Amino acid sequence: MAKRKRPDSLAHPVWWPTWFGVALFWLVGQLPWNFLLAAGRGIGRLSWHMAGGRRRIAETNIRLCFPELNAGQQQQLAHQVMLSTGEALTEMAGAFCNQRIDLGKRLEIIGREHVDHLLAEGKGVLLLGMHFNTIDVGSRLLGKVMRFSVVYKPNKNLVLDWLIKQGRSEVEHYIDRDDLRGLVRHLKAGRAVWYAPDQDYGMKHAVFAPFFGMPAATITATTRIVRMSGATVVPVAHYRLPGGRYRIEFGAPFEGFPGADEQADANRINATIEHYVRKAPEQYLWVHRRFKNQPDGRNPY
Repeated sequence: MAKRKRPDSLAHPVWWPTWFGVALFWLVGQLPWNFLLAAGRGIGRLSWHMAGGRRRIAETNIRLCFPELNAGQQQQLAHQVMLSTGEALTEMAGAFCNQRIDLGKRLEIIGREHVDHLLAEGKGVLLLGMHFNTIDVGSRLLGKVMRFSVVYKPNKNLVLDWLIKQGRSEVEHYIDRDDLRGLVRHLKAGRAVWYAPDQDYGMKHAVFAPFFGMPAATITATTRIVRMSGATVVPVAHYRLPGGRYRIEFGAPFEGFPGADEQADANRINATIEHYVRKAPEQYLWVHRRFKNQPDGRNPY
């Protein structure tokens, strides 16, 4: 049986339910910023009791990655993760749908010089991104600092794909994650491209590299991208601070990268991401099955 072609018009009736959800999302986004975050924490508390699947994923990740914590401390951190994830949902509505809010007034930046001098010299910068749950507001905030492009996977829902691109209007270009040549061209042209390799995409072109002491399937494309483009890797993290403020932190450019082999590079990348996650562990995307692929074939979830 032939697979039905997806409608390519945003006005097609199949997308009308999504448009209704977008309208509600827009209304939520008009709330005052600190009220948005408070509402998000309320959603997080509700999710702790009702979103059992995601809660269990977060609890498993925390148990695996923070063995130094006792059971009560692990549970407390998992609860904080759910609250922070709730904040991210309403925060996304504001970031995507309310351009009246000047988030630049809420932003502090650390290490900007690490990127500025490379771009001034015409060198490509591969921004080593990380899946903090502030990723959506982070893209808007990063646009206050610099022009940049993003490697992403297009959403199959055309309306959601439209919403994401509209909400992240500061992004200069979207590069399909399968378009390696396009990514390399951007970097060779001396541009900055945000790229996050910290999710489990399976074992194709991947190795197991330690992440919080756990073997994590880690794609090796970062090494190939840098070899092909001559770009410099610069870590970038974004944090939610008390009072509805934010911080973007750029790390020192990687020296001697690529290294001896893809395994060594993957180890270094994961160690770098772990360093930044430990600064605000509750804000990382622990509701993702980061360790679903394991060397022994067992799925811990």
